[in-house]
Amino acid sequence: MAKCTAPVRGHTGGGAASCPACSSRSRYGGHSSYDSRSYSPPSYSSAIGSGRSSGGSGRRTSKPRWSGGSSSAWYTPEQVQALTPVRENVESLAAAQPDLRDVFLCHAWDDRQGSAKELHDLLEARGVRVWFSEKDLGLGVPMMRAIDKGLVNSRVGIVLVTPAMLRRLPAEGIADKELSALLRRERLVPVVHGTTYDELEQVSLLLASRAGLNTAEESMAEVATKIAELVAI
Repeated sequence: MAKCTAPVRGHTGGGAASCPACSSRSRYGGHSSYDSRSYSPPSYSSAIGSGRSSGGSGRRTSKPRWSGGSSSAWYTPEQVQALTPVRENVESLAAAQPDLRDVFLCHAWDDRQGSAKELHDLLEARGVRVWFSEKDLGLGVPMMRAIDKGLVNSRVGIVLVTPAMLRRLPAEGIADKELSALLRRERLVPVVHGTTYDELEQVSLLLASRAGLNTAEESMAEVATKIAELVAI
């Protein structure tokens, strides 16, 4: 039987192919073509991210208990975690006060004919009853009294965080007063649109600490669908 020459001459020159023992094993599959000592298994990283907003992780593989099996909406684990306390409050309020509106939409005045109206229309198209200043502030009705009534009579507050909202909040105007009232309750969902959480942190650390939904990662229509599911009873 042929003997391996490596202990004497080493596999030089032609390498294992020139060795009478190793070359035959190589031809008939006696040895693997790699050194097992140099092999390391591939590493797999988790797909779960740490984003505070709707699609921070880029993964939508969760279904919260309030989302129907026929729903096309998928949620990140972060969204489910952030929205679950809000949903629990919705259920409690629906049982105790069934006549409340579903949503109070807090927005900057500058957005009333733009992104705020777009979100309002998308929500109403999905059957959500929305308190919206453009339609619920009647002529001659004191503005702050109407807003207070809207806040009290709504189950959930949606804060549309836009560049206009970031400009308005430091002035401590009406939007700031609405936001202060909403922040005192576990019924607030920020919707970040056209800006970022980093920019929001420069204006309101408290609001930035609330996880919400983000139109940079899903469309306004998808955001509206998730809000509609959140408040549906």
